[in-house]
Amino acid sequence: MRRALGIALLGVALPAQAQTMDHSQMDHGAHQMPQGEAPPAADPHAGHTVESTDATVPKGTPPPAPTDHAGDALYDPAVMARARAAMTKESGGMTFSQLMIDRLEYRAQKGRDGYYWKGEGWIGGDINRLAIKSEGEGAAGGGLERAEVQALYSRAIDPWWNIVGGVRQDFRPQPQRTYATIGIEGLAPYWFEVEGQLFLSNKGDAHLRLEGSYDQRITQRLILQPALEVNVAAQDVPELGIGSGLSDIELGLRLRYEIAREFAPYVGINWERKFGDTARYRRAEGESASATSLVMGIRFWF
Repeated sequence: MRRALGIALLGVALPAQAQTMDHSQMDHGAHQMPQGEAPPAADPHAGHTVESTDATVPKGTPPPAPTDHAGDALYDPAVMARARAAMTKESGGMTFSQLMIDRLEYRAQKGRDGYYWKGEGWIGGDINRLAIKSEGEGAAGGGLERAEVQALYSRAIDPWWNIVGGVRQDFRPQPQRTYATIGIEGLAPYWFEVEGQLFLSNKGDAHLRLEGSYDQRITQRLILQPALEVNVAAQDVPELGIGSGLSDIELGLRLRYEIAREFAPYVGINWERKFGDTARYRRAEGESASATSLVMGIRFWF
């Protein structure tokens, strides 16, 4: 009720002309810009706006990379140059080397014991390396039956794979052969170490060798390693006892104990089998086409 009474009193107090004000009689020109006054200055960037879409980004040669270093503004540039060179060297520019004897073992088999070795030494950096590989075998108390040495250039093509190329020299069996070789080696998914090499001899015969292995860690020091090697020949080489096609397969299973990372004795079993004409040549020499051996040896590197 009080609110209604206040509104009624206000209505009485307002002049009649105020209540019936005609807005059409107001001078709207009083609010217009005076004649002769300049309009506000235009935005100098109004005509150069760039939208945030990729389509409007100019295409062309990117600006050159900076050649100066921020640290040179605060310290002696010569001192900073030496620091950068040391950092580059310690982050992959150094020369490293390693000698790895992967297998040095005694093979015990029915009626014919023997020995076998396989190793590699290399020197170089993260990208380019020179590698020397060797493997061979012989009969216990007898002569050397097979021996080869490879001199290879290794080039990293990504963090996991290397391309290799070079020469291989066979000293046994006779007659000797010299091969040109090219291949690839590295770490496949699921941590399989694989290697493939193609060999072409100075007599024109060619063959392919594929190898693979896997380290199954049972404990921090006990490792089980299955390994596979397959050899395929492009043609018969009777003087070397090699037949065309699949010539032989070798399977091994070795259990090693790492006394230290650099030294590990092992025991295991090794099976090998000749196929096709290679098996026929083997039998013609009075030997079996397959053999199973118990092996014991050591693996070391430095």
